[in-house]
Formats: sequence, structure tokens, C-alpha cells
Amino acid sequence: MSGPELLLLLFDETIKRLTRSEISLKEKNYADFDDCINRVVRIVRYLIDILDMDQPISWDLKRIYEYLIFDLSRVKAGRERRMDEIGRIRHILSELREGFDGASRKVNDTHIAKVKEVRG
Repeated sequence: MSGPELLLLLFDETIKRLTRSEISLKEKNYADFDDCINRVVRIVRYLIDILDMDQPISWDLKRIYEYLIFDLSRVKAGRERRMDEIGRIRHILSELREGFDGASRKVNDTHIAKVKEVRG
């Protein structure tokens, strides 16, 4: 797998885990809910760790990821009171995923064709 494919896989996993946490919370399966939220937090922390801070956009992404971690901690602490936040967090991560997917496609599509020289 390429780097962009692995990144998209991480986003897919966070979205899947958030959906599962919402279902677990509705079913009052708090152990699974906590596990799902903890896994999402670990993935988002990993996304922070792999940022290339030499790139200007990385600072903005880091702030978004840190906000998501803060919001996830509020969801975990509040459970039913903060259940509506799960959908909003999932939406933010989905938008980030779409952005990275679009950017990786654009980068892969912008290749320069080399002109071959015909001799002879």
C-alpha cells in the first residue's frame, strides 16, 4: 500500500469506530464504547505524530486533530449527554478523508509526460 492509501485506511478506521461507538452507546455497551473511542484517539494521535511540521498546513491539521482529541474526551466523559457530538466528529474526519483522497488523486494525475526522442 502507498502512503496515501494507508492514510485513507486510518481515516476509514476512525469513521468505522465512531459509528460503532454510537451503536454501542445506544445499546449501553459501555466497554465497547470506551474501546472504540480510545482507538479513535490513538489513531488521531498517530496522525499528529506523522505530520511533517515543515509544511505550513501541518500546523492547521495539528490544531484540528488536537481539537478532535479534546472533543472525544468530552464525549467519553459525558457519554449519553454528548452522543450528538459523535456524528459531528465523524463528519469532520470524513471531510478530512475526502480532502486527502482528492489531494492524492490530484498529485497522482499531474505527471509530466516525457517526450521520447526518435533517432535513426
